[in-house]
Amino acid sequence: MKNSSGDERAVVGAAEGAVEGAVTLGLLAAWALHDLEELATLPGWWRRNLPALRERYPAVPETVWRRAGSVDGREFAVAVGAMAAVVASASVAGRLTGGRSATYQTALNAFGLHGLVHLAQAGLVRGYTPGAATSPLIVVPFTLWARRRLRRAGVLRTTRPRDLAVGLGFAGAATVGAHAVARRLTGPGRCGG
Repeated sequence: MKNSSGDERAVVGAAEGAVEGAVTLGLLAAWALHDLEELATLPGWWRRNLPALRERYPAVPETVWRRAGSVDGREFAVAVGAMAAVVASASVAGRLTGGRSATYQTALNAFGLHGLVHLAQAGLVRGYTPGAATSPLIVVPFTLWARRRLRRAGVLRTTRPRDLAVGLGFAGAATVGAHAVARRLTGPGRCGG
């Protein structure tokens, strides 16, 4: 099979194991839509719900509640920006490797698991939590769709329980790191604070 320039290898290489940009760069787009929901709802939601959550879950250490309640909208927005860099890097790595990148596939798994965590949080509080609306509409469906496309292309790595733990660890470490960057950039005397 030849393309118009007669280069048979280009056509074969494009067909074998290739996934379209919607699979790889789509991770960044799906993440952005999801995080827009969180940006719009999280600071106000915490202010309204923190007292009731403290009362409902007294076993949670007070330091956790204090830290959660101290994140203002500006810090959260900077943390989201830092996380955007992580997700963009993983998406580009996926695009450049036709979806084969271990970083991309780990980030994709982390994204899907992150959506399930949001749904579990909503179940625990018996109501809406920031991120719970887009998780069943965007996060989980995109993750499952992208994994199917990777599987069809023959590039999806086998997912073992260990890989799920790595995905959750990746999501957790990226979140902690993004908030550490945000605290550093928005602390007293910075960004007008």
